[in-house]
Amino acid sequence: MKMKTVIYTFSVIFMVLSSSLSFADPVWIDVRTLSENQRDNIAGDVRISHSNIVKEVTVLFPDKNTELYLYDNTGGRSDIALSALKAIGYKNLHNAGSIEEARKARGIE
Repeated sequence: MKMKTVIYTFSVIFMVLSSSLSFADPVWIDVRTLSENQRDNIAGDVRISHSNIVKEVTVLFPDKNTELYLYDNTGGRSDIALSALKAIGYKNLHNAGSIEEARKARGIE
């Protein structure tokens, strides 16, 4: 099995297990690429590329009322991902803008 597949599988399992622990808490999703996330990330946040957002969010967070905050480098890809999720019925969506804005919104330095 390729290392990339193993890492992806464990990431999905971790996200499913961690998301099931607290449905009331908002979910923060980094919609940047894997390489961008590896350079700079917020520990504990879910990373789902904006191009895979619908496929992965519907599996990980099937409740369409889950509070989701999306961010990237500038907010552009977050907006694309937000629109895609809105189109399939997700209601509690927020574009948090950039990763720096996501940090500031939560008081993370």
